[in-house]
Amino acid sequence: MQPSGKISLTILDDHQSIVDGYVFRLSKNPEIEVVATLNNGEELELALAKIPTDVLILDVNVPLSADNPTPYPILHTIPKLLQLYPHLNILVISMFAERGLIRGVMEAGASGYILKDDRATINELGNVVLTIANGGIYFSQKAHQLFLSYQISQTGDALSPRQLEALSLCAACPDSLTTELAKEMSISNSTFRNLLSGAYIKLSVRTRAAAIGKAQSLGIIIPITPAPFL
Repeated sequence: MQPSGKISLTILDDHQSIVDGYVFRLSKNPEIEVVATLNNGEELELALAKIPTDVLILDVNVPLSADNPTPYPILHTIPKLLQLYPHLNILVISMFAERGLIRGVMEAGASGYILKDDRATINELGNVVLTIANGGIYFSQKAHQLFLSYQISQTGDALSPRQLEALSLCAACPDSLTTELAKEMSISNSTFRNLLSGAYIKLSVRTRAAAIGKAQSLGIIIPITPAPFL
């Protein structure tokens, strides 16, 4: 976060008109500061090394460099960046509504997937960024349905044992950082984020606190305050 207390945000998208639109919408939120806008993948790691960033907005189909139109490898890039910058939060905004791509991006450690034609969500981009900066997740409705269908096809509509373990740890250590909880489970930061995002999706919530509360109300993790014996 910037010394001013603002959320610092970097944008990677090769369409300048789209970047300008994001900047215009985000400029209306006094809690967010756009610190860099980039047009190709080659610029990304250099920029993040120089400019502290809390939230990164990524497009999917961005060229590797100004001279190389080959799309940069987003599914390789996301976990690499999260390894280098554990406190970075990544939001993908894409025109592609493909279940496999959405799944890959989220399993790589992204915190959200928004479709570019989802005008209602794009208009609320500032609120989306705030949610993600505070550890939540965000989907366009169609992207959410596609990823949820994948999650259910893999493990059913119940949370997996590892998702329950992650939520239980969050409930027991509400003030701990994601990096600390990941270390406690002996897994990477991106894997821990993926466990939480999968749990959020199945519970139809967006934040850690909401997920803990719902899981406790459903009786699938132990409440903080045990019920009295009758």
